[in-house]
Amino acid sequence: MAKASPLNQRRWANFKANRRGFISLCILAVVFGITLCAEFLANDRPIVVSYRGEVYAPVLFDYSETTFGGAFDTPANYRDPFVVDLIAADGWMLWPPIRFKHDTVNFDLAEPAPAPPSAANWLGTDDQARDVLARLIYGVRLSLLFGVVLAAVSSLIGIAAGAVQGYFGGWIDLTFQRIIEIWSGMPQLFILIIVSAVLAPGFWTLLGVLLLFSWTALVAVVRAEFLRVRNFDYVRAARALGVNDATIIVRHVLPNALVAALTYLPFILSGAIVALTSLDFLGLGLPPGTASLGELLRQGKENLQAPWLAFTGFAAIAVLLTLLVFVGEAVRDAFDPRKGIK
Repeated sequence: MAKASPLNQRRWANFKANRRGFISLCILAVVFGITLCAEFLANDRPIVVSYRGEVYAPVLFDYSETTFGGAFDTPANYRDPFVVDLIAADGWMLWPPIRFKHDTVNFDLAEPAPAPPSAANWLGTDDQARDVLARLIYGVRLSLLFGVVLAAVSSLIGIAAGAVQGYFGGWIDLTFQRIIEIWSGMPQLFILIIVSAVLAPGFWTLLGVLLLFSWTALVAVVRAEFLRVRNFDYVRAARALGVNDATIIVRHVLPNALVAALTYLPFILSGAIVALTSLDFLGLGLPPGTASLGELLRQGKENLQAPWLAFTGFAAIAVLLTLLVFVGEAVRDAFDPRKGIK
């Protein structure tokens, strides 16, 4: 296994020296790992079913009711007392800790929805009798995945645009700068609202709409770094030796620009989560019924008599953004050449 360079070792040491950022990264990694296994934590299907010596995995596959001795060739409802009795007679079921999926309706509430926290619903239910904790787990996973994909794609586009501007300069730089200035000056929120209202809602549709504006975040940083480095001696020597522009950009100049760009990534990720939450809160985001933090906040606004809805949504957003900001500060310290190891 190749040993890390002294520079990368110093950066990693500086990152770990920022205890707040390092701990925040560990917490984020644990939360993300947990939410990736959401189906095994919150589901209205058992994880494993043993019936007459056979082992089944309903959490991964669909089985008909006839598989367990029922009369109908339809997907088994494992919350149905009839199916439960059939399986219990000749086997057993291993359930997730939370016996509700994000869209499972609890028909056994003791009071009208939204119901307060109870032994069955640890964080209560929303106004459609769906478990809040299950929706929180699935909503956090969706927000993090959406933010990671949007931050990655927008960063690639922004870095590429900034690299072309800064390296070639001249009329290419001037033309792109005027376009970016005009594009950045447009009322982004109103355009997002209009486009989201016209297009059919969906994960990829919303991702494309937000990508229209998010890619500009890194252009200025990468452009400035390329403008600074493109006339260095080693770059000019590479040109004199006949190295093509693409090789010089990727191999010789881009690594310097990535140092500045990486410090912005946690903040771009937090901005993507805020954008998704805002659109969902306004009802212009993901399709109705999708578990999201914005939808949870909107339910809290519409059901002031159920404070657990607003508190859960606010706490989740606040914790996620706080952790990302702390990680961003630690990344900034790690790549700061003026900062020694503490």
